[in-house]
Amino acid sequence: MVGEAEPVPLFLAPMSGVTDLAYRLLARECGADITITEFTAAAALTRQDARSWHKVECDPRENPFIPQIFGGNIDEMVKSCDLLQEMADMIDLNFGCPAPKVTRHCAGAALMGKPDELVEMVAQCVEISQVPITVKMRLGTGNGATNALELAKRVEDVGASRICVHGRTLKQRYSGESDWQAIRKIVNAVDVPVIANGDIVDADSAARCLEITGAAGLMIGRAAIGRPMIFHQIKSELGWNNSLPQWMEDNGGDDVDTTAIKAVSRLWAWRRYVELDSEVNDGKGSKNRLRHGLSFTKGLPGGKAFRIHLHGNRKADEVAKSVEKFFIDLQQ
Repeated sequence: MVGEAEPVPLFLAPMSGVTDLAYRLLARECGADITITEFTAAAALTRQDARSWHKVECDPRENPFIPQIFGGNIDEMVKSCDLLQEMADMIDLNFGCPAPKVTRHCAGAALMGKPDELVEMVAQCVEISQVPITVKMRLGTGNGATNALELAKRVEDVGASRICVHGRTLKQRYSGESDWQAIRKIVNAVDVPVIANGDIVDADSAARCLEITGAAGLMIGRAAIGRPMIFHQIKSELGWNNSLPQWMEDNGGDDVDTTAIKAVSRLWAWRRYVELDSEVNDGKGSKNRLRHGLSFTKGLPGGKAFRIHLHGNRKADEVAKSVEKFFIDLQQ
């Protein structure tokens, strides 16, 4: 299967507390073709909340720049699109988040239970915006029949330029398997590009997902947390990119054992994340640095004990040094 798939764009999924600007730039350097901001509350943006506007900061190196917003109020979503369009190349509307703190306000994936309201929200956002409006959704709420196929057709009719589908319902959250066959039906039913999301974790799963869905692109979420190198790895193993990644060039291209390869690549990515995090935050580390430090060490020998130690370390510079030492020690 590996190597048979034709190249398509690889997307870094928008994830709260994960896809800050520094991590998005890092993912781009590691092979991601398109990145999207953390999903940001439209209500907070319309109130000019500083923390929320920080989530949608842009950088010339991130092109196209795509902020993602969520909300249960149509007027707030429309106003946010109006505010964002001068800086954005596209604006993505989130109808896929299953988090209770979002869905209890009838936002995110909960809006799939109110299809007319969802479609009207998309229509009004398209009308106000001079940049393309895209949509991310799930298969449905999980209460009754799934309605993603119907909704995909309707949001296309009102002007959505691209649709990303996570192959699970709201009720499933992240349990069970992503239904790629359901995504295929949507791909076949609409003319706009459809991006497949869910259970893409390596080159084999990427190739299988493309074969089953026929999607115009793949979005990777949880598998990219702490592993921004996954984008280059997929492209390399599928024959889409034959160049050596930077972390291998820095290591002289040597073929070393698996643990050392992981340590070398993650050390390179961690150092680069810290550089970018400092650069885009005026020399200070963001609050996400600790979270990323914890994620980068998962799946490595001694990682669990190290993470317990790291939890008590809240200063950005100390987190940077501690994680770096952990990776250096693994290579010895």
